[in-house]
Amino acid sequence: MSDKFNTDAEKASYGIGLQMGEQLKATPFEGMNVNSVFEGMKDAFTGESFQVEIPEIQAAFEKINAEIQQRREEEAKVLAAEGEAFLADNAKRAEVTVTESGLQYEVIEQGEGDKPSADATVRTHYHGALINGTVFDSSYERGEPAEFPVGGVIKGWTEALQMMPTGSKWRLYVPHDLAYGERGAGAAIAPYSTLIFDIELIDIL
Repeated sequence: MSDKFNTDAEKASYGIGLQMGEQLKATPFEGMNVNSVFEGMKDAFTGESFQVEIPEIQAAFEKINAEIQQRREEEAKVLAAEGEAFLADNAKRAEVTVTESGLQYEVIEQGEGDKPSADATVRTHYHGALINGTVFDSSYERGEPAEFPVGGVIKGWTEALQMMPTGSKWRLYVPHDLAYGERGAGAAIAPYSTLIFDIELIDIL
């Protein structure tokens, strides 16, 4: 550990820098220059004249934001195309059923209990992954079932759960428009992502 920060004030100041650095690292843009960031922070803190005029800064922000948006749109198109190709190929398998909405499902275990209604709440175990195999959520890994209102989840789940007898375990292949669509969900699920879920319907509450 460094011995440069001896007082509480120095340590806290360093901590502020760490927090700001983590925030910047989470939302970087191509060409971000850390030394320029330091210069801007120093000028703002000391109150000295700015080295770049405000209109120039605003114009730079607008240009970079437009570039970021364009890159996101291009990435979304690629993801959408990959998802469509995956679903088209997956639909050819005999064990996969495709519903009118485009949802695909595969029965792993078929239960014999009741089917939940749209306004029911259910207890499930589930495992969610992207089509490349990346796991983004799993109640199995947490070791505890999850409870959901049937009508309060993504469209693909709402549709599938109402078809599943209690005790069933299905694998769902969910097109982006029945999942999180053009917005995605957090850092793990990009816009236009096709998702795969293993769902075990344990009980209707």
